[in-house]
Amino acid sequence: METFIIAEIGINHNGDLEVARKLIDMAAVSGCSAVKFQKRTIDNVYTKEMLESHRESPWGDTQRKQKAGLEFGEKEYDFIDDYCSERGIEWFASAWDVDSQRFLQRYNLKYNKIASAMLTYEPLVLEIARERKKTFISTGMSNLDEIDRAVSIFRDENCPFELMHSVSTYPASTNDIDLNCIPMLRERYSCDVGYSGHETAAFAISLGAVALGATSLERHITLDRSMYGSDQSASVEAMGLMTLVRSVRTLEQSLGGGEKRITEDEKVVRGKLRWFEN
Repeated sequence: METFIIAEIGINHNGDLEVARKLIDMAAVSGCSAVKFQKRTIDNVYTKEMLESHRESPWGDTQRKQKAGLEFGEKEYDFIDDYCSERGIEWFASAWDVDSQRFLQRYNLKYNKIASAMLTYEPLVLEIARERKKTFISTGMSNLDEIDRAVSIFRDENCPFELMHSVSTYPASTNDIDLNCIPMLRERYSCDVGYSGHETAAFAISLGAVALGATSLERHITLDRSMYGSDQSASVEAMGLMTLVRSVRTLEQSLGGGEKRITEDEKVVRGKLRWFEN
């Protein structure tokens, strides 16, 4: 089975639909399975005091202006929906509040996503589970009791899901990754487990995750890691994404089924090198 590779655009489009289009192109050309965005209703997610506080950004000098500048609305998502269909790639988004999830319901999306930050926000978890679409559930900054509760909600609602091991620091330290959580989560919950990575050492760790049985792989992507934005530096640029996808597909071919056997080509070599058996 092919690893489901998610190109996380998130808010790396910086509120620019042309940047979003180029990132969709980049994911499609690289052979990714889907692109993912993030959707927020800023007045639900942030306090009035926080939104009024100072922050310098390309959109102004307050947190509100910065958050609003990064947010896409109906016009932009209508374009994204049409353009992804044209490019033959799936898209979906992680909502950060119930209103945003209900906004996404107007589109015929195959998948949902629960961001690590939202795993314990039960009104949103329940809203998503009741849609009964396959949902990727990131588990960063969560303990097992919290994951137990989210899994219980999804099973009670008969909603298909896949957990994703993740470490919610940007970028994540290699020493904190603990890829062995992938088989641990798979055994504990008897479900598929993927990996959502935020580290700068993207290739080695992503390939390690696939080798340990990750069924999905999510990486942030960017046109340029020096662009404005907190996620850009831990993201993968175009050539890196192509290399990563190609490397994952090569690794998948090499994993096999764990059955020790003598291949047909080996039989020929054996006949030449094991002279004492002839």
